[in-house]
Amino acid sequence: MSSIKERQQRAAARAKLEREMAARKEAAARKRKNLWIVASASAAVLVVAAGVLIAVTVLRGDDDETTTSPVAAGTTTCAWTAAPDQGQGTTVDVGMPPASASNVGKSVMSVTTNFGVVDVTLDKTKSPCAVESFTYLSGKKFFDGTKCHRMFPGMLQCGDPSAKGKGYRETDGTGGPAYRYSNEYLPTTDIPPYPAGVVALANSGADGTNGSQFFFIYEDTELSPDYTIIGKVSDAGLAVLKKATEKGHDGAFDPSPGGGHPKEDINIQTVTVAAA
Repeated sequence: MSSIKERQQRAAARAKLEREMAARKEAAARKRKNLWIVASASAAVLVVAAGVLIAVTVLRGDDDETTTSPVAAGTTTCAWTAAPDQGQGTTVDVGMPPASASNVGKSVMSVTTNFGVVDVTLDKTKSPCAVESFTYLSGKKFFDGTKCHRMFPGMLQCGDPSAKGKGYRETDGTGGPAYRYSNEYLPTTDIPPYPAGVVALANSGADGTNGSQFFFIYEDTELSPDYTIIGKVSDAGLAVLKKATEKGHDGAFDPSPGGGHPKEDINIQTVTVAAA
């Protein structure tokens, strides 16, 4: 009996070890798939274990300022923190949005590109301050005349006010408004966290570093849930994105952090936000 029991114990231990090894192998495979989408080609890349870094270069200053105000029913207080200019002329100061934002209902952001219009339903109940920021910036024509500067299979990054004109520059991806703000809705329980059609904010890997840069997900993509989701692209808009990205990227950032500039310019002509 003891011999049978010992064999059973050894079999159980072996099965447990095999499960652990399989789990480690799967984790390693997922880690290799993790992408780095770095918003600044000139910035030192932050290593984020088990995640993708969709980054906007942000310098922290000792004189950071935060604006807050009392919150009323149906609104959320937003903390806009001053972002020091990085000295590259890529920060565009258009002031700061209102200190409170509606957390009720939805809005529609229409991104008109040279390939067509991409409509995005923005959810104010989940990310009210982010929606307020995009509403404010679109009203300032902040995104008009810019281009989407970075691409990785399944993802397209846009929103740098300094990424304009023909060709690409080393500073593309470093631009933004003169303020930053914290994360809101993170898809920590969603599987996958960033399915096709999602629009989320780019950041530098730390909370409080959101600005104007964002990325469209046009194919289901494995990302760590570290990027605030602001809305969802319409089916027609998703078709526009797939058409715009079908020629791929130039591989300028391969092998690390990966991806590159779109081979064919994807220009943002106008961005507007209106009530849904």
